This record gives sequence, C-alpha cells and structure tokens, in this order.
Amino acid sequence: MGFQISTLRRDRFDELFGLGDEALARLGAKRYVADRKPGFPCRVTLQDAEPGERVILVPFEHQHGTSPYRASGPIFVRESAIDATVPPNVVPEVLRTRLLSVRAYDAADLMVDADVADGREVEGVIERLLCDGRVRYLHVHFARPGCYACRIDRG
Repeated sequence: MGFQISTLRRDRFDELFGLGDEALARLGAKRYVADRKPGFPCRVTLQDAEPGERVILVPFEHQHGTSPYRASGPIFVRESAIDATVPPNVVPEVLRTRLLSVRAYDAADLMVDADVADGREVEGVIERLLCDGRVRYLHVHFARPGCYACRIDRG
C-alpha cells in the first residue's frame, strides 16, 4: 500500500522569524543555533539543521479536533527552511536515523493503534497500520523525546 508523508508549510511560522528573543519567549518559543547534527530536526524540510543554522523551537498543535487525543508539543523550524515535498513512498533520512512512535487515528481523531519502529524499518509498520480500514491517518513522533515529526496518509 502506498503512503504520503507530509511536511509543515513554512508560512505557518513566518511571523516568528522576525521576532526577538523576548517576543519569542512570550509565545513559548525559543531561538537556537544548531550545535550538532542530528539534533535539530526541521518539520518544514524534514531535514536536520546543519551546525551553525538558526532554528526556532515552537509549541505546535499537531492533533486538532475535539477528541481526547488533541495534543501539541515542541517542534523545530529552520529559519532558512523552504517548503519541501516528500515523494510518495519515501521515508526521509531524518526519520531513518531515529526510533519512531507511529500512531494511527480514525476519522474521529481517536487513536486506534500504535507501534514503535526503528526508522530504518518503518515501512512495515506504516503498511500494517494503513491496511486497517479504521485508520484515516498516521502521526509519527520521535520516540525518545516524544516530539511530533510528521503526518502520513495513504498514497
């Protein structure tokens, strides 16, 4: 079964890049300079920031709706990010190098299944979860820090 990984659009974060550190702090956000790779995974490009790149850590509501699973959490966005499209059935390197938590949701935004997978072998989990007729979409989180990474839909 085919799948499509979605990135976030940069324009959702444009207003943040011109703000100073105090204004970011009032929004619960913080600017960093990447000091290692991997370590600062951008959700717009689904690539790790290069050392020396500026990123903003920002709270992001990744699970909308009125279900009990409504959720938000911290994500990094590179200031130099340009909108990216992941080709169908491709798992970006930023996911390959991490332990992943894959969560399956139905049309009511309720979790109906979940699994943990090594990023090098995540396709099997994606296929198994998407084959379940109840599943509408998947959310992937970086399992160790728990941060939202991306959404996956049937391709």
